[in-house]
Amino acid sequence: MSIAPWAGFLALIALLLVVDLGILNRRRRVIGFYEALAWTGFWVTLALAFNAAVYLAYDAHWFGLGLGEHALDGRAAAEQFLTGFLIEKSLSIDNIFVIAIIFAHFRVPLEYQHRVLFWGVFGAIALRGVMIAGGLALFESFAWTSYLFGAFLLFSAMRMLVRRRGDIEPGRNPFVGVLNRLWPASDAFDDERFLTEHAGRRAATPLLVTLVMVGTADVIFAVNSIPAIIAVTHDPFLVFTSNIFAIIGLRTLYYALAGMMQRLRYLKISLAVMLGFVGAKMLLAHTHPISVETSLLVIAAILALGVLAAALFGGRDTAALASPLADEIERLLTLTYTGARRVVVLIVGSTVVLVGIVMIVTPGPAVVVIPAGLAILASEFMWARRLLHRVRDEARNLSGNAVSIFRRNRKDEDGG
Repeated sequence: MSIAPWAGFLALIALLLVVDLGILNRRRRVIGFYEALAWTGFWVTLALAFNAAVYLAYDAHWFGLGLGEHALDGRAAAEQFLTGFLIEKSLSIDNIFVIAIIFAHFRVPLEYQHRVLFWGVFGAIALRGVMIAGGLALFESFAWTSYLFGAFLLFSAMRMLVRRRGDIEPGRNPFVGVLNRLWPASDAFDDERFLTEHAGRRAATPLLVTLVMVGTADVIFAVNSIPAIIAVTHDPFLVFTSNIFAIIGLRTLYYALAGMMQRLRYLKISLAVMLGFVGAKMLLAHTHPISVETSLLVIAAILALGVLAAALFGGRDTAALASPLADEIERLLTLTYTGARRVVVLIVGSTVVLVGIVMIVTPGPAVVVIPAGLAILASEFMWARRLLHRVRDEARNLSGNAVSIFRRNRKDEDGG
């Protein structure tokens, strides 16, 4: 592949960032909900327009795109980009939860959060390239890593729902420790500066410490998201571009979701189910591969259900918060043991059932996998028990009918 597509894409991203920060958002201000929503729509529309360019470029193999070990035509490339973009964009919502908690911990004023988010996204773009290259190299060199990545994604899906994230401890962050060795941290903000003068020497403001914490959170987020997108495509250009388009709008997405964080607790369940499905896809890659078209439909359905649940059952929180979760961290993110057990059963059982449904149209023992998933769900949920009993009754009826037909045929043959 020629270097031209990479250079062109990086130039496009650099231009967009310069226009965003250097021209449109030069003045310090709080981004309102409707403006943030409009910008989020712009970034998504731009990603879809780029996907159309991907279709044309891979279909005509411009600059060698789509050639090589993992040959792709335009349709396959566009489907892989779109699926990867959906996964990354959806998982970025989970990252927003962590960023909101960090802002609440350091009490970062709303008008300063824009600066931290911008430079956090800028640093994430640089780090993603390195992490994507490393992940793809591992996957291509060692086939067994698909099982490792798949198991890790299933673990991450369960951990997404049961972990506590209300306790931010900067002192345990190694990057903050390195920062403190360079510049001691001051206790007060100095406008939107990252460095200030304190006690006659250079010091890091809480804004710089916040930026380091946000950057660390993105690294952890990338550890989950990059294996997820590798499960969809092995093409380095598609992995990188869909990843970058998903995170470049993270700043405005944060402001768009700031007023509805309480609703997102329902969407988080669908994100965990989606991550579990992708993990199962990687585990089954060598025995029962799931096509990109099927993956796209399943992921879109999971997200649609999550959005619908958030819209119908999410409560409203109209309090004016410096950070979206400032007063809601414990109530939203702390789960009792019973609740944790139920959500673990929900994510594991739902994932197994989804895999079984996919096996109906692909090679695989769907007749065994679907009841197994229902059995897992039945350990905690009454509706699953009823459904499992109905499935078992239908199976017994089918089995009884089959035996009767077999015996009748044998009788007719013996009589003949």
